[in-house]
Amino acid sequence: MNKQEQKEFFQQIIEQHKGILFKVARVYCHDEHERDDLMQEMMIQIWQSVPRYKEQFKISTWLYRISLNVAISFYRRNTTRANRLTVLNEQTSDLYNEEKVETEQQLNLLEQFISELRELDKALILMYLEDKSHHEMAEILGLSVSNIGTKIGRIKDKLKTKFSQ
Repeated sequence: MNKQEQKEFFQQIIEQHKGILFKVARVYCHDEHERDDLMQEMMIQIWQSVPRYKEQFKISTWLYRISLNVAISFYRRNTTRANRLTVLNEQTSDLYNEEKVETEQQLNLLEQFISELRELDKALILMYLEDKSHHEMAEILGLSVSNIGTKIGRIKDKLKTKFSQ
């Protein structure tokens, strides 16, 4: 791909798939200014990765992988451990607006549960809530399909245990 083709490809994929970037940025950054910074970092990384894109991969999978990696790095770099819990509690309510949670206590428990997850598991939850297949999640995160299934099963088991207490 020459520079002009790379530029056109970049513009096309950003226009068609900007929703992916917004979703990921929204999960990892509650503050609007930080979210803008993260979006900029994701776009820079996507631009730098365009020459290495292989047509055998779905564009959405490729974008998810890049944006999640950038978001996780950004999140680790820009938040302290104590601040992470506060930020994630605020963010979690955004993630579950569509979910019907029976009581405020259950919502608080769910927020606490998600805030305690590792970054990879948070990414899994995000994709799970978006009804991504195990195969898509495996491609995006670079894990095996069986590993994805195992991780989701373990997260569900932890969640059931948390809610039964």
